[in-house]
Amino acid sequence: MKVAYVQTEKEFSQAIVDIARLLGWRVYRTHDSRRSPAGFPDLVLVRDGRLVFAELKTERGRVTADQQEWLAALGEVEQAVDGWTEKFVRVYVWRPSDWPEIESVLKGER
Repeated sequence: MKVAYVQTEKEFSQAIVDIARLLGWRVYRTHDSRRSPAGFPDLVLVRDGRLVFAELKTERGRVTADQQEWLAALGEVEQAVDGWTEKFVRVYVWRPSDWPEIESVLKGER
């Protein structure tokens, strides 16, 4: 009988933190969200003028209404550069199955 390994949100979070730090990102992660505003994203990552907010979920985890509101508000942030409007803030909901996208974002390919 084959047993599938299910990665916990904590393990998933640590894997992202590890690769982000390896790739030179500054990382903020709230360790105890009970004293933080409801819904604020799990990770804040900064590197080379880029700011990433990431809400982390297991494959079946659900995004709460408070989380949706924070993600929507953060996603509206834009910066005008030389007459062009360019988003320098990126907002994601990441699950373990998104690992290829996560690596791409953290390597600066996206």
